[in-house]
Amino acid sequence: MAGQTKTGRKADRVASMGLNMDEQKAVERFKTEVVEPSMTKLVILDFYADWCGPCKAMAPMLEKVAADYADKGVVLKKIDVDAEQFIAAQFQVQSIPTVYAMFQGQPVADLTNARTESQLKQTLDQILAQVPVQAGSDDAADSGQPQQDVAQFVEMAEQILTDGDAERAAGIFSQVVQMAPDNAAAQVGLIRALVQADRTDEAQAAITAAEQNPALANDPQLEAARSALDLAGNKVDDGELAALRDKAQADPADMEARLAYAEAAFAAGQRDTSADELLAMVERDREWNDGAARTKLIDIFNAVGLEDPWVVDTRRKLSRILFG
Repeated sequence: MAGQTKTGRKADRVASMGLNMDEQKAVERFKTEVVEPSMTKLVILDFYADWCGPCKAMAPMLEKVAADYADKGVVLKKIDVDAEQFIAAQFQVQSIPTVYAMFQGQPVADLTNARTESQLKQTLDQILAQVPVQAGSDDAADSGQPQQDVAQFVEMAEQILTDGDAERAAGIFSQVVQMAPDNAAAQVGLIRALVQADRTDEAQAAITAAEQNPALANDPQLEAARSALDLAGNKVDDGELAALRDKAQADPADMEARLAYAEAAFAAGQRDTSADELLAMVERDREWNDGAARTKLIDIFNAVGLEDPWVVDTRRKLSRILFG
């Protein structure tokens, strides 16, 4: 699946590549029929042709498994490679049948080699254990069937956020919040992901909604979300950031200037620079302004996530300064 990261671009990104009218229509069909359902469902995407014997042999198995898994949030979408040559080319389809599992507009697995019902179901079970697909029927949830493993989805989204893909993490956290609106970890993760994706207005709306939820209003985890949003509010343009840096470097004893620079650097995404400045301040005078530099570091740790490897490493540096 080496080429799938490229070919799995969301259709709205493809639409910006200077396409002709027929190609734009193909992209719009694909968005409506495949991408949009895949935002909440797991889509089995079957590339086929009417003249393809193996495609005809595989089709009944795909249809049966999709029907069996409909209540788990699985749907089958078929793409005729003759009628949709542009879409097939975007996925670099070189032979048929070619079958992918799609979630949130991207291929998450190649299902082509799953030629038997048991093989396909085993693969789908593995995928469904890792992505927050919405169940196919509200009645199923009302009848007392087990809820999705929310903690597992939160953990997955946190890892994706740690890896630097804030947009994708926000999408997964958003799905989890829809499934479990009272889950504080999911709400906080969503807000942190939105902040890191530079979507602060949406993050503010999310934290306001969380604070209005009686089950979350007093949850201490919301403090991490507030920290993330407060830190994002210190963002300045490149010129102002350079001026703050010059002022902080001109006089190491000017702790106010150094703190302002550290805050702006973090808001600009320069967390190593910010942490180095704050650590140096703690080393110079840990008691300055009631320990303001140390407090700011703790705010940053909460905003990024206490389990984040960068946070773990930076906390060790702080401990070495404080405790020798």
